[in-house]
Amino acid sequence: MLARNALGAAKNRGYFAGRKLLALNLVSSPGSGKTTLLERTIRDLGSRRPFAVIQGDQATDRDAERVRRAGARAVQLNTGTVCHLDAAMVERALAELDPPLGAVLAIENVGNLVCPALFDLGEQERVVVASYAEGDDKPLKYPYMFRSASLVILNKSDLAPHVEFDASQFREHVRTVNPAAPVLELSALRGQGLSSWYEWLDGARA
Repeated sequence: MLARNALGAAKNRGYFAGRKLLALNLVSSPGSGKTTLLERTIRDLGSRRPFAVIQGDQATDRDAERVRRAGARAVQLNTGTVCHLDAAMVERALAELDPPLGAVLAIENVGNLVCPALFDLGEQERVVVASYAEGDDKPLKYPYMFRSASLVILNKSDLAPHVEFDASQFREHVRTVNPAAPVLELSALRGQGLSSWYEWLDGARA
């Protein structure tokens, strides 16, 4: 199964390169704020560059509708009992989505820190989104996901005064499993720290 997925991922990679897409695989546990981050990013940057989104959930198209209202093309993939997206699902979604040349393609994976870690979708960058609403030991409990990250985002920083979460400990745990991945702290809802995320996107695209 993984070998077949790897072939599909290689095919997707060729598609992304041919259309000059920056393909991001956004992964997290449920409720970390991936969709809110995408909405805010599209609204802030959409006039400068095109965005397209593949939305993965077990059911409903609520998140795809949110992304469309923010101003980007979106295709919803419902996986039913499957807890991750795979390369073949992404390939089928691309045919419907038809992302513009040079777009940022965000693939919002199913909320899960286990299964998606194993499946390459062909993306250039894997972005792990965690939040202050979770435990600061997540990188140690889910090392395979954090080890595969190009970037770690610590979202919902506006909750810092209200929860018991040690951000410095979280960063140390990330460094333990993935010394190369930068950690950006922000609040997608309030807008705090988003400039660092936008700078990272510019660098990744370059």
